[in-house]
Amino acid sequence: MAVVYHHLNQHLLSFFIVITVVSLLLNSVSGFNPKLLNVSMKVDQSSSSWAAAGATWYGSPNGAGSDGGACGYGGAVEQSPFSSLISAGGPSLYKSGKGCGVCYQVKCTSSVNKACSGNPVTVVITDECPGCTNEAVHFDLSGTAFGAMASSGQADQLRNAGVLQIQYKSIECNFPGKTITFKVDSGSNAQYFASLIEFEDGPGELGSVDLKQALDQDSWLPMQQSWELFGNSTPARP
Repeated sequence: MAVVYHHLNQHLLSFFIVITVVSLLLNSVSGFNPKLLNVSMKVDQSSSSWAAAGATWYGSPNGAGSDGGACGYGGAVEQSPFSSLISAGGPSLYKSGKGCGVCYQVKCTSSVNKACSGNPVTVVITDECPGCTNEAVHFDLSGTAFGAMASSGQADQLRNAGVLQIQYKSIECNFPGKTITFKVDSGSNAQYFASLIEFEDGPGELGSVDLKQALDQDSWLPMQQSWELFGNSTPARP
């Protein structure tokens, strides 16, 4: 697997694009020819300061919310590097799936609730909360992540707070020992290819993904996003 980053600086825009070109070799026994994936990451630098949001929690008090959530991570949300510190996002965070995998810091202060520690907690968007629309930005945190904002010994007290006013900011993801990962969807075949993209280390969210046959040097085909899965119908190859 080869990864190449290209940085484009644009002084009049609040974001830059990081192009990650990944060579993904698929086993020919499975009916796939080698393919190249071109992943574009979009970074909104305007989100680097603290802003206000609402927060609730779901699932078990010390759990990881739902079992994987809408982004398709499955049971991985309970394991390192997520370790149950995840969140479902309201529409402005989930962004029809484009917000999957984005990292944020969240915190609450004692001026809002005496159980709050004021220390930031890093969470990853792994699920959708379509009904979280009372605030412009809303995190429906796992019970683990919500309790992690509390002072020592006061997690249960904080989880009884109901809707909590918090502060948040977008940060670079840091997954030690992990690199960007492509999991081929089980429904892929010679005519259709779909991949789950995980561990987009660094800043930003997925902007777009293009696909081409590794031996075809001319044509890139845009993939369509369904949550965190990217798929494309491709002509059958001998």
